[in-house]
Amino acid sequence: MIDSKALSPSLGVEFTGVTDPLDDAFVERAAEALKWRGVLLVRGLHLDDEQQLAFSRRLGEVVALRGQEIFPISINPEKSSSAKYLRGAFFWHLDGTSDDVPVKATTLTARHVATVGGGTEFATTYAAYENLPEKDRERYENLRVVHSFEASQRLVTPDPTDEELAAWRTQPTHEVALVWRRRDGRRSLVTGTTADHVVGMDPEESRAVLDELLDWTTQERFRYTHDWSLGDLVIWDNTGVLHRALPYDDSSERLLHRTTVVGDEAFG
Repeated sequence: MIDSKALSPSLGVEFTGVTDPLDDAFVERAAEALKWRGVLLVRGLHLDDEQQLAFSRRLGEVVALRGQEIFPISINPEKSSSAKYLRGAFFWHLDGTSDDVPVKATTLTARHVATVGGGTEFATTYAAYENLPEKDRERYENLRVVHSFEASQRLVTPDPTDEELAAWRTQPTHEVALVWRRRDGRRSLVTGTTADHVVGMDPEESRAVLDELLDWTTQERFRYTHDWSLGDLVIWDNTGVLHRALPYDDSSERLLHRTTVVGDEAFG
């Protein structure tokens, strides 16, 4: 029998008793929980790559990144060719802020875990918006923000070389509304470390607004921290949940396998 319980007051559901993740009843419950609770956890499921892909495809079309539907997540360059850029994942972000339509959901399975550190934190931008004081809702309502890859990478490398800057700037910037008016009537916040500046605002004021909003969105009451165990499966709604990895040693064997599900709702 499949049971579920909340991971925190604001977000997350843990399912237990899952023996077949492709069972129609479970997939239906998972999709519904993903919409309303943002993060799903099944501990110790030990999916292999094909099983993870099969489950992901029940949620939607899977993105092939550089021809790979299964993408290794590691800061060890021997395990991932993107290890250098993945250091940006230590800071709060949404995936796909440079795209018109961000990715819908992400799944991770734990293949190796860090001895110390290496958890993943999540923060719900739905609850963050819903709990904003009315004066702040009015303040943010019509603001637009430019997102860039450079903004997030500057946190990793504050003093980049000309070559690094040139590489970052090959990635497109993207202007979106700070308050995303969702097609189901809800609203969420589009924030995170890719948020470069508020359109038309003085740079110093812009930075203050974005930092203040990120601090608000990621406060403890809107967060869930996942400590990985081998074989865990975690899925989250990338459109309404910020995430970040917690620090761990560069030499760690920590390795997560990721799939990414194509989005179906453009930024508002």
